[in-house]
Amino acid sequence: MTKNDSIQKVVLAYSGGLDTSVIVRWLKDKYGCRVIGYNANLGVAEPPKDLLRRFKLAGGDKLVVEDIRREFLEDYCFPSMRASAVYEGKYFLATSLSRPLIAKKLIDIARREGADAVAHGCTGKGNDQVRFEITTKALSPDLEVLAPVRDWEFKTRDDEIAYAQRHGIPVTASKKTPYSYDRNLWGISIECGPLEDPYTEPPDDAYLVTSSPARAPRTSQVITLGFDRGRPVSLNGKKLGPVALVEKLTPLACRYGIGRVDLVENRLVGIKSREVYEQPASTILFAAYREILSMVTDRETLHLMPALSDRYAQLVYDGFWFTPLRTALDAFFGAIAKTVTGDVRIRLTPGAAVPIGRRSPLALYSETLATYGSADVFDQSASVGFIKILGLPVEVRARLRKSGRA
Repeated sequence: MTKNDSIQKVVLAYSGGLDTSVIVRWLKDKYGCRVIGYNANLGVAEPPKDLLRRFKLAGGDKLVVEDIRREFLEDYCFPSMRASAVYEGKYFLATSLSRPLIAKKLIDIARREGADAVAHGCTGKGNDQVRFEITTKALSPDLEVLAPVRDWEFKTRDDEIAYAQRHGIPVTASKKTPYSYDRNLWGISIECGPLEDPYTEPPDDAYLVTSSPARAPRTSQVITLGFDRGRPVSLNGKKLGPVALVEKLTPLACRYGIGRVDLVENRLVGIKSREVYEQPASTILFAAYREILSMVTDRETLHLMPALSDRYAQLVYDGFWFTPLRTALDAFFGAIAKTVTGDVRIRLTPGAAVPIGRRSPLALYSETLATYGSADVFDQSASVGFIKILGLPVEVRARLRKSGRA
């Protein structure tokens, strides 16, 4: 393989799997460059010494391992929750949200190390390549992006395995599990194998963390989530940091099979793809947030939000995190979130998280206005004039039709 002298140092998003381990060696062969790996702990951490051993055996020069779970939740996941951002009605964007953060970290290291390029292990038919590369264009447009999986000579996974074995790279790939996973605190993306037939029910062995709802406990469980100015801050009355809260909420949801999603979605590259997701904690948090939001937000704002929420989700999915529009939308949803304070009671049942109670010191709900009991203070006589004015355009048009002029 001919070496290319234009690339001297590359920062690679390194997961430690087959693809990225082969990429390390392939970059060394093609460019004769130094390879710096970056591994982000977003909720599932492999022992650093195991990662480093594999990275070094592949020929890597330096590996950076970083725990960015708190940053991921506070700066990416929670803003998305506040925006009620759900792609195509089902997907809470766990993988989509992680990519701009990882790309930002690659760029930070590249600047610090004086690297010529960053590299990722995405394929040419997926969404992640777009997210990595648009983020790089937004934050460091002069930095080159390498995508070896799009360019190299390997046609199959077996070709990669053979290459790894020739170069003494430990191979962890196995044909026992036909699925491809991407996992973090906010959710898990699952694809490939039997899932590629959209008429086939996802086999139970495709799921990593959630129990089947059919085998979930028949006895429900009630939990309480507390929010302060749009941030989840407590579980069952106990104050928790963001990482601890999500990590404690996840097994509760998994036990009841909450958060399983089966979606034929529209990928950014123009194809439809069958995707299966596990999003246990995020499913509950989205549901709870909406309950407080409904208590403290006026009708006009609530009715405007869905269109902007859809736009936010589209931006995230398409890789446009670092854009003025996403920043502006965050300002809008962040302003609304300032009043989202209170507690929500959620009943966990097989496959569902059902809100059963909500309260807030900033609630616009007034029991004395809503009640039909003796405490009612609503002036019902005011409704006569209200309906007359509200319905006046309808009445005028009806009179015109009756007269034959319309």
